[in-house]
Amino acid sequence: MYWGPPPRSSLLLALLASNPLLADDLFLDSQPLPQVLTATRLKQSAAAVPGSMTVIDSELIKASGARDIAELLRLVPGMMVGYTTGNQAAVNYHGTSASEARRMQVLIDGRSVYRAGLATVDWSDIPVAMEDIERIEVFRGPNTVSYGANALMAVVNILTRSPANSLGTRMKITRGERGTNDWYASQGLGWDTGNLRLSFSGQQDDGFDSDRFGADYRDGRRLSRFSLAVSQTLNQQQSVDWQLSAKEGTNQRPYTYKPVFDGITDSGTDSDVSAKDYAASLRWNFDFNPEHSLYIQGSAQQWDRRQVWKACDAKVSFSPELTRLWQLNPNYAERLARHMQRYENGTPPSGSAAEQALAQQVLQQWNNGGKESVCGNIDQSTKESRYDLEVQDTLSLSDSLRLVSGMNYRYDRADSETYFNGTLDDTTWRLFGHLEWRASEHWLLQGGAMYEHTHLSGNSLTPRVAVNYLINPRHGLRAVYSEAIRSPDMFENNVNWSYRVTQLSSPVYGQTSGQYFVKTRGPGNLDKELMRSRELGYNGFFADFGLNLDVKLFYDEITGMISEPLRNNQYIASNSNRSRFIGTETQLDWHLSTADRLRVTYAYVDASASNPLDQQQTARNSGSAGWLREWGHGWSSALFYYGNDALNQYRFERVDLRIAKRIPVGKANLELAGMLQQRLDHQPTTWPDNNYDQRHVLYFSAELEF
Repeated sequence: MYWGPPPRSSLLLALLASNPLLADDLFLDSQPLPQVLTATRLKQSAAAVPGSMTVIDSELIKASGARDIAELLRLVPGMMVGYTTGNQAAVNYHGTSASEARRMQVLIDGRSVYRAGLATVDWSDIPVAMEDIERIEVFRGPNTVSYGANALMAVVNILTRSPANSLGTRMKITRGERGTNDWYASQGLGWDTGNLRLSFSGQQDDGFDSDRFGADYRDGRRLSRFSLAVSQTLNQQQSVDWQLSAKEGTNQRPYTYKPVFDGITDSGTDSDVSAKDYAASLRWNFDFNPEHSLYIQGSAQQWDRRQVWKACDAKVSFSPELTRLWQLNPNYAERLARHMQRYENGTPPSGSAAEQALAQQVLQQWNNGGKESVCGNIDQSTKESRYDLEVQDTLSLSDSLRLVSGMNYRYDRADSETYFNGTLDDTTWRLFGHLEWRASEHWLLQGGAMYEHTHLSGNSLTPRVAVNYLINPRHGLRAVYSEAIRSPDMFENNVNWSYRVTQLSSPVYGQTSGQYFVKTRGPGNLDKELMRSRELGYNGFFADFGLNLDVKLFYDEITGMISEPLRNNQYIASNSNRSRFIGTETQLDWHLSTADRLRVTYAYVDASASNPLDQQQTARNSGSAGWLREWGHGWSSALFYYGNDALNQYRFERVDLRIAKRIPVGKANLELAGMLQQRLDHQPTTWPDNNYDQRHVLYFSAELEF
């Protein structure tokens, strides 16, 4: 494997190691250290973190012009951002399957938005407006120790603006090509003991233009959001934060059903999804003293997806005998169903006596009117609910010893007649702790563990140990070993998948509704996926130069992987797969002057997997480069490049240019901005059906603050 020439940082590290006095003279200054929270739940400088962190701050968020969180994550080294079915983003750290992104924890202010029922994150439907985000902290690596199962490969923590920093009125509209039509409005209020932010927002676009055949690709989306955040101080030691949010919208879905039986004329309808999400959280903060704090947080969430569509197939699709044959041998039943005309005047396919006896009955039904087409409604709706309660205690035991510990209880419920034949629920208990010991001026030792008990998946214990050598407080070397697990989700392990078709166009076996013959059951005994991760790295902040640099070498292995696609047609899940990821990542953030900022990321990932599907969304080379510039007199610009050599075998390269002008209007400020995105490649986006007629898109925004 070729690693390329050693980076300049390697030469710098060698110099520092040989002359620590030079390091002290070069780096020490009185400026405050930037801190992050997501890595261990403790506030730490980047040099002290037991792993790799990327922070996308508010300046980057605005300068990028990104309309989606998924697009923002292109700024994270090693993050693979693709699209599956039209507007459905698939985001993975380092990769795995391009169609199923289920190995990364995603949080909004510490509240998980990972849907445990259907094993997914709805990136296009996350109920938070871009304008309400203060920063996004990404822990690049396994972090089950701090956030439990599903934090297998990375953690994305979306931190919203505090109400205290949101005072005044803010309005924004965005219009442009591809049906881009976004809006935002917020009002912030303050009083003696608290602050409030109320915001409304909407988003709309037409998605991709055409599929692989050049036909119109129906994947537009429309959504509206509401958010209310309140922060209230009770006394010098206590405060309360609470939030409410809601989202409703429609995601278009093209009609993709293909009749199983030959000769059927299909006149089905599109399967659009009507989505409604609700969330509420309440957090009580208690600061006993500067060395000891506690919080209790409770939250409730609901994801409601309404999806009803019409499809057509042969009457024999609802045959009880064909259903029994499928349950006896799915391969035999599918072979018979797809070649009925071949067998209708002869003997059925060879098989066991029981299989052939059932097949003979199905053939008789086929010849006695079973080949006639019948249409009906399919309800593929789902509703998922979550209730979460967490207690966390942060304690400084001494000047050199800090401990964070806590407990979490979570209840998940999924309702779907299609996927679960009713209702399925799960409960999760977690105990976690992380100890940080500053053994000397330069050595920092850290260890943590998470114990988790899940009703459907059993027990697990995951550890992490790290050693940080702090050249000084701004520069550190790290060595980290951690383990992480991912529990099989309800859908993977406990699916009870079948379609009941209602309002049939003509009665079938005396009924106006029927159960489709394909029925899929989860194995029910899947084990957890296990990841073992080794990391060596360096993080340095050269304050005098405004330069932040992070370099990471990693070797990650996942065993017991559940890699089979989640399909109704012969879904056979197992823990028989494994993957390995070896590589390096670099990120550089350089404030060259008060006017210029340069940001560069690069990731080299060498992936191998026992199942080829787990290499689909791994680009060997990927990265980004950005230049932000303040020109004076209210003018600013931002130029970004994003690229990877292959996601699902398709190259991606794009340049984004944003130009903005700030104009004082009395006591208000108006910003006018134009955004141009230009694709440099001529390939589909991740999948062959994701195509644009034009390789560029242009949109404009106007934002008023007062």
